[in-house]
Amino acid sequence: MTVIESTPARMSPAGLCTAPPPPHPRPDGRDRYTISEVSAWTGLTVHTLRWYERIGLMPHIDRSHTGQRRFTNRDLDWLTFVGKLRLTGMPVADMVRYAELVREGEHTFEQRQELLERTRTDVRARIAELRDTLAVLDHKIDFYAGARDRAPERTA
Repeated sequence: MTVIESTPARMSPAGLCTAPPPPHPRPDGRDRYTISEVSAWTGLTVHTLRWYERIGLMPHIDRSHTGQRRFTNRDLDWLTFVGKLRLTGMPVADMVRYAELVREGEHTFEQRQELLERTRTDVRARIAELRDTLAVLDHKIDFYAGARDRAPERTA
C-alpha cells in the first residue's frame, strides 16, 4: 500500500489556487520507475529516497521479482506533496506522523487537518516576516539609488 492522497486543484480560503501535481513522466499508465529514475525526476538523492522509506515517510514501495524498488505515479504524487511540506519547514517527525495518519484511514481526517492548519499558520507567519524583510530591502535599495542620483559626478 502506498501512502497518497489524491486531491484535485481547488481554490483555497485565501483565494489561491492549490495546484495539482505536475504531469507524470509516464502518464500512459506505464508507471513503474526505478529509484534512479525517481531521483532524476524529483531531484532527491537515492540516499534520501531510501531514508524516506526507512523512516516511514515512503513505506510499502513495491519491489520487482529481483528486489528492485518500483515506484508508481502515486508515489511520485506523494513525493511532490512531501516536497511541499519540506518547503513549509515542517519537521520530518510531523511529516512522518502525517503519513502514519494517512495510512490509518479516513477517521484521521480531523487530525491531519489540524496538523496542516498548524503548518499553514507557521508558513503565514514566515511570509509576513519575509514581507517585512522585503520592505526593508526595498527601502535600502531606494535609498542607495537616490543617493547615487544626488551624488556629484566625479571627473578623473
